[in-house]
Amino acid sequence: MKKIINDPNEVVQDMVQGLVAAYPTKLKVVPDTLVIARQDAPVQGKVGLVSGGGSGHEPAHAGYIGKGMLDCAVAGEVFTSPTPYQVLEGIKAADGGEGVFLVIKNYTGDVLNFEMAAELAEAEGIQVEKVIVNDDVAVEDSSFTTGRRGIAGTVLVHKIAGAMAENGASLQEVKRVAEKVVANIRSMGMALTSGTVPAAGKPSFQLEENEMEIGIGIHGEPGIERKPIASADDIAAELVERIMNDMEIPKESEVAVLVNGLGATPEMELFIVNKKVQSILKDRGIYVFQTFVGEYMTSLEMAGCSVTLLKLDDELKSLLAAPCEAPAFRI
Repeated sequence: MKKIINDPNEVVQDMVQGLVAAYPTKLKVVPDTLVIARQDAPVQGKVGLVSGGGSGHEPAHAGYIGKGMLDCAVAGEVFTSPTPYQVLEGIKAADGGEGVFLVIKNYTGDVLNFEMAAELAEAEGIQVEKVIVNDDVAVEDSSFTTGRRGIAGTVLVHKIAGAMAENGASLQEVKRVAEKVVANIRSMGMALTSGTVPAAGKPSFQLEENEMEIGIGIHGEPGIERKPIASADDIAAELVERIMNDMEIPKESEVAVLVNGLGATPEMELFIVNKKVQSILKDRGIYVFQTFVGEYMTSLEMAGCSVTLLKLDDELKSLLAAPCEAPAFRI
């Protein structure tokens, strides 16, 4: 294992301190926790937005804290859900008196711990609502989930729900629009290599030099097929085809596209994938409203990518294009 770290058991603590030190006017740490918050949190009179999960997916989730996106992110250990009490601290830090909305990726530990934290918060008089993101079309159940996994599409849920909250919407309105995003977003990923959890010291799975895995999860969970490496065009075509087989996108629809790197994929390769994604959509008569290419939800140093398509209406377009000031997402 070659990593630029200190103690393998302290990587999350070190990362959180370094992150906040990089953005001292924008972010703060809730004392004695791994909860990162907007410097001005809680914002009074606004629904608070909280997300989080296991670390190792940076810039998710703390990179999406800021005006127009998240108020707080709760960092668990690498690929491990934060505890209910950590999440509770995040809810308290985000509560500006109008309730708190949780964006939860569909992993069993995250769902259980965030829901338990919501119950604890409600017992203290904080109104809490949630959405569970399950955008991954690859597998229905996995070693980490019941139902579909939540992957890179979660970032666009953060963006749109965050814009809704920033506009002064009620907790129920934020929930409504977040559920609309989840209903209209699909993702699919693939990998060329694994990532190495620092405390484990070895890759979580092995691929041969000429192999790739289609449908891989962001924690290294198995995909649906292991086969010889294909060209970027063929990979893009397969990912898009599987998404569109799962979600009808009629001709003349508008979509947002997210081409996401998993940690060790050069932007050059992501843009090559995006070129084919755009070509496929154009050929199908589908209009692209906005495109995002880069590392948005990674898996340590895994090489690979995912493609996300979000079917848009006028409301979602307006919210997606609204200004935001998160370190890893600016419009």
